[in-house]
Amino acid sequence: MGETKTLTPERLRAFAPLGALSDERLRELAALCRVETVPRGGDPFRLHGLGGQVVYLVAGELKVSHAGGLVEVLVGGCDAALRPLPNELAQAVAVRAITAVELIRIDEHLLDIMLTWDQLSAQASDAAEATDWRTLTGAFRAEILTSGAFAQLPPSNIDALLRRFERISVKAGEVVLREGDEGDYYYLIESGRCEVTRRVGGAALPLAELKAGDAFGEEALVADGQRNATVTMRTKGVLLRLGKQDFIELLREPLLKRVSRAEAERRVAAGAVWLDVRFPAEFQHDRLPGAINIPLNEIRNAIGPLAADTEYIVYCQSGRRSSAAAFILSQHGYHAYWLEGGLRPPGNS
Repeated sequence: MGETKTLTPERLRAFAPLGALSDERLRELAALCRVETVPRGGDPFRLHGLGGQVVYLVAGELKVSHAGGLVEVLVGGCDAALRPLPNELAQAVAVRAITAVELIRIDEHLLDIMLTWDQLSAQASDAAEATDWRTLTGAFRAEILTSGAFAQLPPSNIDALLRRFERISVKAGEVVLREGDEGDYYYLIESGRCEVTRRVGGAALPLAELKAGDAFGEEALVADGQRNATVTMRTKGVLLRLGKQDFIELLREPLLKRVSRAEAERRVAAGAVWLDVRFPAEFQHDRLPGAINIPLNEIRNAIGPLAADTEYIVYCQSGRRSSAAAFILSQHGYHAYWLEGGLRPPGNS
């Protein structure tokens, strides 16, 4: 078996239900499909099976022998082959390629998310003068939809988000939010790049550079405080903006998972890791046993280096900084919980 030529959106459009996807989504999907060839006499499901996959027979003929002696022949290119192969084929007594065959494999979870987003996007785009969200694969590309914040949202929240996001154009050099201002909006970058800076000793210290698909502005909204950094566009671009109340209702509440001290300690005993987001001077003073220290202002730089298969219990002194850090981690697909009330809950000395 081996991979063959690259797929085109036009080729995918012939298959059901792929034809329902937008042009932009089909182009993205074409790059994520696996194309396999199976030689004559081979079993296409011996190595990879059908579990978790949507598989199409593009070309060639398959002989399927079922229990009870029933035999059928599947022919690529016919009308029946334009639908996914049934999962029951994996349970057949034998499957053999009568001729060399070509298959397309698509991750079932990925395709389901794409179809859900495109259908909800089409509904949200029906309103007069509404944005056609199906074209915005910079902000809503497959990688983000399957492993980021949006992968964890119920469909009802997705539909509401698409209806409440405001799309704005920004110029190179434009300051989108300024350190010290009150938090008012959450931003998602559709296109362009921006720089995050903080004033230190009278100078602007660069903290991060953000690109399409990245979000910013959530820290002040989660912690209900002032902006702790300035974000300036390095290039012209397009941003999606969400008001504070909509952010709290549709994103913060579903993504921000809180735990009590007792529950946190139970999770740590089961393998979770304490993550202290205070400054190093605070961390050295009264850290929790086994904790690692990544200050809130450095948490974005830890996206990637932090183990994705580890559960983190995020804490600080009061819970303000840790809730913001836990939300940022959750946005990027991490299993992060914040210690409610922090190390010094109200009423405790």
